[in-house]
Amino acid sequence: MTKRSDFLGSLEQIVLLALVRLGSDAYGVTVRAEIEKRTGRDLSIGAIYSTLDRLETKGYVTSETGEATAERGGRAKRHFRVEADGLRALRASQRAIDNMSAGLKKHLEPT
Repeated sequence: MTKRSDFLGSLEQIVLLALVRLGSDAYGVTVRAEIEKRTGRDLSIGAIYSTLDRLETKGYVTSETGEATAERGGRAKRHFRVEADGLRALRASQRAIDNMSAGLKKHLEPT
């Protein structure tokens, strides 16, 4: 049985999926670009980092600060990685959507 706390909000799902796609290149700016490219959603970098911080608090992602680079004005990138609990929560949320959508194809098609 899946606990309610395992379900993710839509933005949390989208951010986690972006992290999975990006792998070791997942940091705020690349996550934002991946989401915009694949969904057309123009999210603020603040919304991205707020969601990443929330996911990290839940234990679904971890972050690591890289080396400072001159191209970033001496700032370091904060890289994110999806943890096993994050993948479990993502799968549980996707299963819930699949279960709710089952048998509704005719209702969801454009008219």
